[in-house]
Amino acid sequence: MHETKPLLGGSDFPALFRKPLDVLQINLGYRCNLSCVHCHVNAGPKRTEMMGRETIGQILVLADAANIQTLDLTGGAPEMHPDFRYLVRAARDRGIEVIDRCNLTILEEPDYADLAEFLAAQKVNIVASLPCYLEDNVDKQRGKGVFKNSLAALQRLNRLGYGQANSGLELNLVYNPQDAVLPPDQRQLEQAYQQHLQRHYGIVFNRLFAIANMPIQRFGSILFSQGRFESYLALLKDSFRADNLDNLMCLNTLSIDWQGYVYDCDFNQMLDLPLGAVAKPKLHVSELDLECLQDAPIATAAHCYGCTAGQGSSCGGALAGSTP
Repeated sequence: MHETKPLLGGSDFPALFRKPLDVLQINLGYRCNLSCVHCHVNAGPKRTEMMGRETIGQILVLADAANIQTLDLTGGAPEMHPDFRYLVRAARDRGIEVIDRCNLTILEEPDYADLAEFLAAQKVNIVASLPCYLEDNVDKQRGKGVFKNSLAALQRLNRLGYGQANSGLELNLVYNPQDAVLPPDQRQLEQAYQQHLQRHYGIVFNRLFAIANMPIQRFGSILFSQGRFESYLALLKDSFRADNLDNLMCLNTLSIDWQGYVYDCDFNQMLDLPLGAVAKPKLHVSELDLECLQDAPIATAAHCYGCTAGQGSSCGGALAGSTP
């Protein structure tokens, strides 16, 4: 497959500078039980990359030193990492909020039968991928049978209290477009999801996050093969909104890959674009000096327009109307 790194030279994306660090987004590895078309990580069942226990320990040291408020765990399927539960417990014991970016179907795998109960007991916030509320669309994007398994997982989470009022167990869903287009209005789409899922399946959730597809890795390769890569980049740039800049998640988030190297965001990680605050090619979490992050420049390139296009896009959904 064609490697889809944007041309870094000549990018005219506005300069960005860091705010105080609050969030560590940790990619525990690329192994996943699915191989989704829109995946910007190119994850799948045959991937073997996994973070080591030593690196996890170094991340916990950083979390203590920086007074981190949130650990955002991603992959692949982060739950497939053998130390996933160890890390969750260690973070929760420190009073750190934990977000699990869950593909839902992992909860229905036989080897993970008690995973939902573990997440509820640890009060982990779940951000779950459900790119549509219609079966055909979901299975087309994520694989045959994924929709039914996702519904079963959501119903299980609801029984445990997730998405229920005053339960303290937060369940948010993620929408990704089916094509090289911008997501529709998040609020209107959220209402449509809520009405359809509750009416047809009795499923409830807290919020819907509408996230733009990034033209990198698997999705970028598909665009290249179809001759639509440049036109999609043009769409993102033409849809730029400056009022989204103050709410970008890279301002207060540090991304850490499975080897322990640090980046300004998850997308830069996938493009091997080093942390903007350092001159060396890569900086390991064990080498990080927190003082170097203060008001430091953020590495940007053409793909950054994906976060500022239209209503904006981040791992927390649309940026329009949100607070920094």
